[in-house]
Amino acid sequence: MRSLLLSFVFFLVSLSLLGQSLTDLRAKKVNTSQVIKYTSSLLEKARQNEKASLGKLQLLNSQIQNRNQLIQNINDEISFLDGYIDENTAVSSMLNGDLEQLKKEYAAMIRFAMKNKNSYDMLIFLLSSENLNQAYKRMLYLRRYAQYRKSQAEVIQAISSLLEEKVAELQEQKAQKAQLLASKNEETQQLLSEKKQQNQQVQSLQQKQRTLRKKLRDQQKEQEKLNQEIERLLAEEARKAREKGSFEMTPEQKLLAASFEENKGRMPWPVERGVITERFGVHAHAVLKNIQVKSNGIDISTDEGAQARSVFNGEVSRVFAISGGNMAVIIRHGSFLSVYSNLKEVFVTAGQQVKTKQTIGAVFTDSSEGNKTVLKFQVWRENQKLNPEHWISR
Repeated sequence: MRSLLLSFVFFLVSLSLLGQSLTDLRAKKVNTSQVIKYTSSLLEKARQNEKASLGKLQLLNSQIQNRNQLIQNINDEISFLDGYIDENTAVSSMLNGDLEQLKKEYAAMIRFAMKNKNSYDMLIFLLSSENLNQAYKRMLYLRRYAQYRKSQAEVIQAISSLLEEKVAELQEQKAQKAQLLASKNEETQQLLSEKKQQNQQVQSLQQKQRTLRKKLRDQQKEQEKLNQEIERLLAEEARKAREKGSFEMTPEQKLLAASFEENKGRMPWPVERGVITERFGVHAHAVLKNIQVKSNGIDISTDEGAQARSVFNGEVSRVFAISGGNMAVIIRHGSFLSVYSNLKEVFVTAGQQVKTKQTIGAVFTDSSEGNKTVLKFQVWRENQKLNPEHWISR
């Protein structure tokens, strides 16, 4: 009886942990599915322009990456369900074995009770005691025996109910696994279709390598101008600090920087809806062979007409135009900076205090690139470039 109780407690604890992990997995799967759905809507708009474009390929690359992630999420959920099914099967077997043993013990007690059900026999049993103390003990034994019979019946009923529940859960989990396998097959077919489209886009764009190389050079020039402006801002602020004889941040700035850092990974996106189509760091170009692309931030593809918004409370440090690259806004958050570029219009001015999610400008839409709408977003800690993906919510 004690081993049954310990096994049952262990089962409930492990089941609770499993349920928590399964909940997390399903939340990730739902989030990835939403990103895929949104990317599909952007791709559908991009397909209306039959011309192959780098923006369309970047969306496809992002879609394929997210589709692979979704398939991995499904695989992980299937693995968890397999563990759940195996554990539930083992517990059901254990419960069934214990139930059979308890029924045998209970049947033996009933047979004994039937043999001794006559109250006259009970009275003889008590009166045949050698002394009063023994009679008292025999009376207590009879009472406890009756209580034990009752408790055994209750335990049998409880285990029977639990066993029925586990069998029903097993059937449900097996049905869920079957649905997941069907979903995985469907996602795999979608993935194959998207990879085919990806290859077609790459082949079309490889015929335009001269144009792509020129665009890449232009983008690098814009990036360099943006970096120079950030460095100029930092140098100017350092100069002002030297003139004041202090390099220390004010208490308010320190508090803001600490709050910014505490919210790492939880900040809102700089656009209401979007998908990352260019990632931070150095990586291979999507089409041009043996060409490395260096990105100081991320590109977020979004809907035409989208507006950029501040990811945190702060002060607008700079609003400026980049020759051939539209407008940009730099917001200071204590020792941190957030940078928003490729804006066609800006709604804030230098020195203005802004709040989290406050609109700061309208994102530029490139009609020559199939109405490609991309916000370029960076995060700096003074002169150190940081990966923006680590700071915004996922």
